[in-house]
Amino acid sequence: MIDWIESLGRSGLLFCERAGKSGIFLLRAVVRRPRVIRLFPLVVEQVYSVGVLSLVIIVLSSLFIGMVLALQGYNILERFGAVEQLGQLVALSVVRELGPVIGGLLFAGRAGSALTAEIGIMQTTEQLASMEMMAVDPLWRVIAPRFWAGVISMPILIAIFCMVAVFGSYLVGVEWLGVDAGQFWSNMQAAVKFRADVVNGIIKGLVFGMVTTWIAVYQGYYTEPTAAGIGRATTKTVVYGSLAVLGLDFILTSFMLGGW
Repeated sequence: MIDWIESLGRSGLLFCERAGKSGIFLLRAVVRRPRVIRLFPLVVEQVYSVGVLSLVIIVLSSLFIGMVLALQGYNILERFGAVEQLGQLVALSVVRELGPVIGGLLFAGRAGSALTAEIGIMQTTEQLASMEMMAVDPLWRVIAPRFWAGVISMPILIAIFCMVAVFGSYLVGVEWLGVDAGQFWSNMQAAVKFRADVVNGIIKGLVFGMVTTWIAVYQGYYTEPTAAGIGRATTKTVVYGSLAVLGLDFILTSFMLGGW
């Protein structure tokens, strides 16, 4: 019993130590004297790397998710004679939950793992140490641009995800299953509220982008300088990022719906 309590306490102290270390790491990377002129081209380069290169998986995934959602929704609504509500069902489901959550999971799996592997290789090959020897702060030169690129790219990717998913549901619901196009779009327009749905989805995207990118750059920066260490860090990024997205989605949804 004593050994179990000792092990539990040791795990708690280790968690607190890592949480504090990661918080200090983030503050050191982003809270500093602004260098907009120097930082801007670095951020643009990383936006292309983590955002534009993630478009393919985002677009294809959202298209098929929208199509499947329309097909399943049509079969359910048909039982109650309410197929004209298909547009409303799809839009609210995608904008409120599926878009931010699945977009965050895909971002953590694709961009997050890439960031961790890239920074981990730089750490293993001592490129970051070389920057410090040349009086270049790697937190500013490497970490900060990637962090801000993730925060900027995530809401944009989620917006694209939602638009493509709605288009996929239109193809299945209207073009294939024969739902009236006017009812599809009018019910969708009447149901989706900018403040309650669109803005909240953007807020979720910002939070998910910040947390998943934070996890990715932290794991890459503090990885063990071995091939196995980079593999473990990449796995941790995907697992921790996915769990963070799902957990934060519950918390944010509770606040947004007035549950707390």
